[in-house]
Amino acid sequence: MKIPYGESNFKTVLTGGYVYVDKTAYIRKLEEAGKYLFLLRPRRFGKSLFVSMLEHYYDVLRRDEFDALFGGLHIGQHPTASRNGYQVLVMDFSGISTDSRDNIFDAFCSKINNTLLGFLERYGYPRDYHAAISAEALPANKVEALLRICQGQKIYLLIDEYDHFANTLLADDLEYFQQIMGKGGFVRALFEVLKTGTRQGILDRLFITGVTPLMLDSLTSGFNIGENLSLHEDFNTAQGFTKEEVAGLLHPLLAECPLGEAQLMADITRWYNGYRFNAHTEETVYNADMVLYFLKNFRRKDCSYPERMLDENIASDYRKIMAMFSIGDRDANFAVLDELINQGEVVTRQRRKFEFDKGFDRDDFISLIGYKGFVSLQRKTLAGEVFGIPNHVMEELYFQYFKVELERRNQISISNRALALAVEALALHDDMQPLVTEMQQVLQALSNRDFTNMDEKHLKTLLLTLLYQNPVYFIQSERKLNQRYPDILLLERSPFVVNHQHLIELKYAKKSGGEAAWKYKREQGVQQVQGYLQLPEVAALAKLSAWLVLTDGEQVEAAKVK
Repeated sequence: MKIPYGESNFKTVLTGGYVYVDKTAYIRKLEEAGKYLFLLRPRRFGKSLFVSMLEHYYDVLRRDEFDALFGGLHIGQHPTASRNGYQVLVMDFSGISTDSRDNIFDAFCSKINNTLLGFLERYGYPRDYHAAISAEALPANKVEALLRICQGQKIYLLIDEYDHFANTLLADDLEYFQQIMGKGGFVRALFEVLKTGTRQGILDRLFITGVTPLMLDSLTSGFNIGENLSLHEDFNTAQGFTKEEVAGLLHPLLAECPLGEAQLMADITRWYNGYRFNAHTEETVYNADMVLYFLKNFRRKDCSYPERMLDENIASDYRKIMAMFSIGDRDANFAVLDELINQGEVVTRQRRKFEFDKGFDRDDFISLIGYKGFVSLQRKTLAGEVFGIPNHVMEELYFQYFKVELERRNQISISNRALALAVEALALHDDMQPLVTEMQQVLQALSNRDFTNMDEKHLKTLLLTLLYQNPVYFIQSERKLNQRYPDILLLERSPFVVNHQHLIELKYAKKSGGEAAWKYKREQGVQQVQGYLQLPEVAALAKLSAWLVLTDGEQVEAAKVK
């Protein structure tokens, strides 16, 4: 089974022997939904392959390839009247440099120019027309020239990653972002021309993908004909994988390796599932690229998982997106992060578009990280939409970023090397002391601002932040066990082999309570841990050590409980 991880060319996937999850049923749904459509999804969700699928389906020059490409797929058995009926113009706004304002314009203009010239060449327009496009200095004027050339034709315009460069620009240079997207800006001017093309009947259909609706408000006046399907129930699973689709991908793996199907599916679900784009649908979606990464890097020699459950390329993408935490009020954004980590969810009024001239508030920030996939819709209440961290991958990234913020806000440095050695001591030698030492050093260095209202919740957040810097354990926080919730479980995960798994309970004794409070919290904690150890699910865990970690906010004590 060839895994198409990182492969976004539809023809290559279909003819190259790669496994393909059939999304072609959405072609008809898109046609029925309208002619000028937006569909936004988080990074690495399969958008580019989806766009390539549409390109190959509608391209008039690929008519002879239809049976070879689509014959075995849903749409091949149920084609629409529009199949292979268009000259297809594909624009891709990724890869545009944002190093400087001049570079942004030059890269955008060059991208448009090369795309239009490639279109003319592909469909056999006379070479004389190339000069007419290249002679224009502005992107919008280049498209106007193309529309004059293509009078009488019907074009399907596909735009992939329409907001890719804008996402970076927003965090780096909000003023220039507003300038180029606003009235008179070269990006808005381009979309105004595209709207003209729809009125002329030349641009008969448009399909636009991206991550966020950041540009939608800026472009609304110039391009107010588009319909945003991103939060529509019927398109919840248009991109990404459903549980059924993931199960089909895992089937060949189970035929090769003696793995439990239920356990494998549960692990994949915990790591990569949890995305929902409409409150009325119960089905959640798996991140497509993350699942494909797992399959591609699964070690068939010993039937073990990848050491890192998240590809560094994806992690790098999300770290760049973390720059969005600096938009608006950074302290308010940090408060949202703190609430997510400690409470597990936040409530907001989800934005359908952003109006930066009116400011950037809490609802804007939560909506933004929702579109980017850092949080996902859980349910809807009278107070608004409830968002939570979708899966273990996102949780891990949150805690890694939380460490960065703790260091920045308090001007401290937390050694990743020391944390790695501390987790190794815990995993191999059942030695909690190195981790306790690291925790105590951080507590003593933290300012009162971050831990003004110190309690066990904040202690757990700190300890999880330290633990999440190392991939050895599968970390579970307050896992429900027979109506009880141990603070932290550190469980062995493939491919790592540990000598000890751990259950950790945290207790906080206020300094004002003195020795009596310390003793009371210790006794309470020991009793609580002993209760956990009686639970069948806990008793069944092999190589388990149980710990009580007690602190007053400066001193930390760890005791093994039996």
